[in-house]
Amino acid sequence: MKKVDIMTFIGFFAGVFVILWGILINSPLSVFYDFASVVITLLGSLMAVAINYPFSEFKRLFKVILKTFKGMNMSNFETISLFANLSRKARREGLLSLEDEVNEIEDKYLKKGLQMVIDGIEPETIRNIMELEIDEMVKRHGVGQNMLKSWAAYAPAFGMIGTLIGLIQMLVSLEDSSKIASGMAVALITTFYGSVLANLVFTPMASKLALKTEIEASGREMMLEGIIAIQSGVNPRIVEDKLLCYLSPKDREKYAEQNTERTEGVQ
Repeated sequence: MKKVDIMTFIGFFAGVFVILWGILINSPLSVFYDFASVVITLLGSLMAVAINYPFSEFKRLFKVILKTFKGMNMSNFETISLFANLSRKARREGLLSLEDEVNEIEDKYLKKGLQMVIDGIEPETIRNIMELEIDEMVKRHGVGQNMLKSWAAYAPAFGMIGTLIGLIQMLVSLEDSSKIASGMAVALITTFYGSVLANLVFTPMASKLALKTEIEASGREMMLEGIIAIQSGVNPRIVEDKLLCYLSPKDREKYAEQNTERTEGVQ
């Protein structure tokens, strides 16, 4: 079960709160609402993104957005502990004994790799297939990130389009003061909406997804090394030490502390 990325929630809602606070401290919220501006900025920029990408990719856009709020399947600590246990069992009972454990694994990438080990596929073939999976994952994620980057670029541009529309409406209605006011509202608010969408929503989301892709790719590389090590019959301790190389020095210390506490608890 996927965890929730709490920092995305905190950053997004805290950003919205700061903007709302800045508005409400000197004026009512209604001053910053204009339906025409919402349509021009949000839907206009969305349609520009639709022009950029085929429907097969565009329909994934909102799923991509939701991914920024989801955490990773497994932590690196969990991955290392899992491989340490699997390597011990494989050395003690043979590779076929891993069948039951593999069936309980939720991560499809890890499950596929271990199943190939159980099926007796050559290590080089396994490595080629699994590395190709990583490369294709990075490409797929890159398309989602680029869609958000495109939306971030188009939102301020459509804000400027709304500004021009508002100014034109204002200039052709100089004799009617009420129309001048509404035209000026559209002119300024669309620019405001475009800036908020680009800098609080779409650009940060694209950056978060890029970071998650790097973390997931690194995690899969770790899994691949563990898979190949198990197939090669490497000593479980060496498997664990090898995978620890993927952690930062601070995380290695934390992992060692957790293992020490677990060992003491068993005793």
